[in-house]
Amino acid sequence: MTADAVGGVWTHVLELAAALSASGITVALATMGPRPSSRQRSAALAIPGLQLFESEFRLPWMNDPWPDVGAAGDWLLGIEARFGADIIHLSEPVFGALPWNSPVIAVAHSCVLSWWAAVHSEHAPPTWERYRLAMRDGLAAADAVVAPSRFMLGELDRHYGVRGGRVVYNGRDGTRFQVGKKEPFVLSAGRVWDPAKNMAALDEAAAERSLTVRVAGDARPPAGAPDFVPTRLRLEGVLDETQLATLMSRAAIFALPARYEPFGLAVLEAALSGCALVLSDIPSLRELWHGAAVFVAPDDAAWLRRALASLMESEPRRAALGESARRRASGLTPARMAAGYASVYAELLVAEAVPPVQEAATCAS
Repeated sequence: MTADAVGGVWTHVLELAAALSASGITVALATMGPRPSSRQRSAALAIPGLQLFESEFRLPWMNDPWPDVGAAGDWLLGIEARFGADIIHLSEPVFGALPWNSPVIAVAHSCVLSWWAAVHSEHAPPTWERYRLAMRDGLAAADAVVAPSRFMLGELDRHYGVRGGRVVYNGRDGTRFQVGKKEPFVLSAGRVWDPAKNMAALDEAAAERSLTVRVAGDARPPAGAPDFVPTRLRLEGVLDETQLATLMSRAAIFALPARYEPFGLAVLEAALSGCALVLSDIPSLRELWHGAAVFVAPDDAAWLRRALASLMESEPRRAALGESARRRASGLTPARMAAGYASVYAELLVAEAVPPVQEAATCAS
């Protein structure tokens, strides 16, 4: 299984690996991009049977990644040979085109082209053509393609011509999150600098004097100065899982006015914490939280401000929404997620074991 230690993919992979381990499936986890922190490394190695392989190869969506992508491919093939893997589970679909010896499942947690279309309302520029071709080839070569929402699966069809993929929703361990005594503040979480998270809309909404808006996440992009510098948000910085869970347990409202969100792991965590949800009205968030959240247009800061202020004034309404969100979230478990992936693995292994029709006929004769 491949992963990077940046953002929600790492959290997803550890939840999945732990749930697979509980069902008797052993995982070799290969990381690329920035190395895991000591805390992340300890969490991974606490999973029974997990073997961790680390590298610092640049990921396909990073600047000038292609020499590293080639070297990472050789490294991954070496791990397959060393580990004797039955299934190759890729969190970077580009690597699906490698000459693997085992069946391959490519999981598209997000992609640059769908991000660009959602944020800029236009196709990605020609500088991303090599990325598009690499993604197309990797997805086409994979034996199975999985996305975390119907929206994301549709984007794979739109941008890369994927047919016949399937959806497996992410899951989170509910015991990691608690419903605490709620306090009158709005919380959000995500990369503050990323225009897809649309924290600028929250910054404008925070002009309402009755609103305290706190945001957990990195405010500085990996390179250069940020294009957006908040003036009203209370920035909490990058928090570890325990710190963020504690803050979510206290938050009355969780708001995410994102323009792009293939799944939204932070929303699931906030729902498990009993927060009332105020979300942007985009297909993926509607798919997952319809009937359990207040929805607003992602680029209408005035609407967002009114929705937050109105909800903050009504504790009974907040409590009812928080309970609806918590009930919805309780069904998105790691066990359910692992069962979905295990089903895909089983199908691939059965297909691998059955000889082609012509070969079988020859053997029979």
